[in-house]
Amino acid sequence: MADLTDKTALVTGASSGIGKSTVEMLLNAGVRVYAAARRLEKMKDLEENGALTVKMDITDKDSMKEIIDRILNREGSIDILINNAGYGSYGANEDVPIDEGRRQWEVNIFGPASLIQMVLPGMRENRYGKIINISSIGGKIYTPFGGWYHATKHALEGLTDCLRLEVAPFGIDAVIIEPGGIATDWGVIAADNLKKTSGGGAYAERAGRRPETRIRKKKEKKPSFQRPSNCLGEAVFKRLSIINSSSGFYRTLPEQNDIPFQ
Repeated sequence: MADLTDKTALVTGASSGIGKSTVEMLLNAGVRVYAAARRLEKMKDLEENGALTVKMDITDKDSMKEIIDRILNREGSIDILINNAGYGSYGANEDVPIDEGRRQWEVNIFGPASLIQMVLPGMRENRYGKIINISSIGGKIYTPFGGWYHATKHALEGLTDCLRLEVAPFGIDAVIIEPGGIATDWGVIAADNLKKTSGGGAYAERAGRRPETRIRKKKEKKPSFQRPSNCLGEAVFKRLSIINSSSGFYRTLPEQNDIPFQ
């Protein structure tokens, strides 16, 4: 197992869910963690536990570069980058405005890609680095009304797989993680977005039925296939702790095991 106690990590999307649980896991392992998100007030608990919280908008390249430069000036290196920030833009292809489709790509692909470009020079110089991109089982499959979201996750898979081959000679690992159903607010927000986008018109019947079921399940706390978000924090930490972890995996239903690939 690799010793991570002298390492510095940057985790995006750290204000809730998978990002927050990953930060907590890294702090417990003695990693110096910069937790990044748009909402600083949602990371007070992480700050109290030792995280250094920073406000970052991953659609704003200047904002990202300012944070990266600040961390490098203070720490000397960024050893671990965890690209977790993202969201699901759901709606029929016919209904989703092109500007919204562009924003989905900005958040889910171009933001993470920009951060990767910013941290790689230092990682190459140090001949060490871990880049973990949080994708989704949605990067392997597809569902109705998820065209823009699935497109970005399929793209993230290809980007990471190519990156892995490019950076391995420099001692850098690039890992893709593909969660299945996770008990966070992500599904509720995506479902609500679907209802707003395609809740009227030709797709109303199907689009309206799906989010109502998911939102009701969330509010009533009914049993579901979703795993707790901390299982992904554990998964990320597991990959970081392996000396050579250049592989990805995804989590599926609770009764199934982790399924390796690559």
